[in-house]
Amino acid sequence: MENNKLALFVSLFVLVGFPVLFLILSLITGDWSYLMWSIPPSILAGLTGLLFTLREMKKDM
Repeated sequence: MENNKLALFVSLFVLVGFPVLFLILSLITGDWSYLMWSIPPSILAGLTGLLFTLREMKKDM
């Protein structure tokens, strides 16, 4: 159960946190390619992790 909460946090951080970090980096450097290249992998990894985590959380209920 505790591992599911950690997995949920990590999935949400990858989904939201990484693009925010790269947005800040892009604002500082002025190079927007950092943000554009970070969005597809973040969405792919974050949604995959989120789907597996939610499926495991449903099994535990």
